[in-house]
Amino acid sequence: MEKLQPLDYLAFVLYMLLMAGVGAFFGWFIKDIKDYFKGGSTIPWLIGAISNYMGLFSSFVFVAHAGIAYEFGIVGVVILWSTIFPCLFAAKVVGKRWRRSGIITPVEYLETRFSSGVRQTFSWVGLGMRFLDNMVRLYAIGIFITTATDIGFFEAILMSGFVITLFTIIGGVWAVVVMDTIQFVILIVASMILVPLSLEAVGGIDELMNKQANHFDWFNGPKGAPLWLLVYYLLISLKYNANWVFIQRFYSVKDEKATKKMGYFTALLFFIFPIFFLLPAIAATEVFPELPDPEMAYVAMAVKLLPTGLMGLMLAAIFSATMSSLNSEFNVMSGVLTNDIYKRLLNNSGSEKHYIWVARANILLVGTVATIGALYVGVLGGAFEANKLLTGLFAIPLSIPLIFGLLFSKPNPLGAWATVVFGIASGLALNAYPGISWEMATLVEIIICFLIFFISGYLVPASTSYKNKVALFFKQLETPLTASEIPQIAPKFKQMLLYVFIVALMVSGVLVLAMAMASLGTLGSKIAIFAALLCLVLAILLYLFRSKINH
Repeated sequence: MEKLQPLDYLAFVLYMLLMAGVGAFFGWFIKDIKDYFKGGSTIPWLIGAISNYMGLFSSFVFVAHAGIAYEFGIVGVVILWSTIFPCLFAAKVVGKRWRRSGIITPVEYLETRFSSGVRQTFSWVGLGMRFLDNMVRLYAIGIFITTATDIGFFEAILMSGFVITLFTIIGGVWAVVVMDTIQFVILIVASMILVPLSLEAVGGIDELMNKQANHFDWFNGPKGAPLWLLVYYLLISLKYNANWVFIQRFYSVKDEKATKKMGYFTALLFFIFPIFFLLPAIAATEVFPELPDPEMAYVAMAVKLLPTGLMGLMLAAIFSATMSSLNSEFNVMSGVLTNDIYKRLLNNSGSEKHYIWVARANILLVGTVATIGALYVGVLGGAFEANKLLTGLFAIPLSIPLIFGLLFSKPNPLGAWATVVFGIASGLALNAYPGISWEMATLVEIIICFLIFFISGYLVPASTSYKNKVALFFKQLETPLTASEIPQIAPKFKQMLLYVFIVALMVSGVLVLAMAMASLGTLGSKIAIFAALLCLVLAILLYLFRSKINH
């Protein structure tokens, strides 16, 4: 298989320098941990939606989901569409409640809603779940880099973990969401180039559909079975609405209207782009019919088809997608370690500067542990299988109290705690039994967790003080924000934010244009030039209409 050329590495390095500049820029604006972990609740909804999308999106799509698309075709898109429903649920039901809660971290509200013990349980167990999830993401980017370059798997993981950790430390959540937005643009540009090249390589979409008819069956393969899809959709709906990054975006935007707009727009992004991203992996069945590892399908197509230099940008885009996801994860995990564990249990009288340094140290800790763990994900059967198994075991017991504790006042602290303990135990037992399929084991675990959580409120009597505390909290959740509770972005900061996007689009356009010059006359270079000009035109339009946009 072909590998990256020197020009590709140059493109990658230049792009990383751009991202470092963005992170350093926003690092100057951080004054306290509210800025660091929630952006002062001033994140614009459009930026929040794109960041939300990128935070739930990573090289996992281009490795795990691409592997499914290579083996079974368009059903990979159907599986990825499971992400639409949690976004709609958040937009309609829970998003406004997260914003009204006034929290800094996703588990902070659990002390008010249940007890300090529940908060600590969910902090520690949730951190464990997030570590496992992020190990899988780092593993996926390691596979991608190893396939595209001469860098070994061990070195790829260590390098990726170091770079992502460093970028996250620098700038806080504002840097994360802005980098997410820029990386989204680069990813779309890179995909715009690869999709038509992939279709040209197989003779067009009609030819591909004729040769691989089964791959265009929406329910092809074992993962296309109705029961499997039903359980997976239910699992993802629970997992995403309890995902710390997902929650963080909803309490970090300006107001309740912003939460709705962000939820609906994120759902739209998840509806549109899966087909766009997975078509090259389906086309790979014709170009690489004997690919030894299906999870290499997407990167194999990129390395083969993209002109020199543009492959470097594609690798940068894929790496950036993972960096977007892990930036968000490391930031919110550090938030829990700093606010819910360190500040709550060890030192609640430190200065804001002190807590920012603690937060950065915690990001270093999180990144180090996740990086080391990523080296051993392969023993679980690859990225998708590892993610599916770990999600089923841990995400369900953690998700139900976290989500439905926000909606129903009856369940009590014992129910929340018991859901975690018995949910994880039942998940381990069910998945260990060879006679039970994954989907049936997962469905039974979901039912057990729901029953434990909701029945608890009827079996265990609550004290008057607890009832009063919960009633007061639910009154807060059901009361719309007042004008005084809605923060405003300083005009100067808003203007500087816009200039960051303009510069980023200009630099991205120039980078793509420069790389396209190395292969003039090819279809890839023509598409790349068009994409580059699009970035430049967009940057110019943003500059010309900057006053209206700021307003």
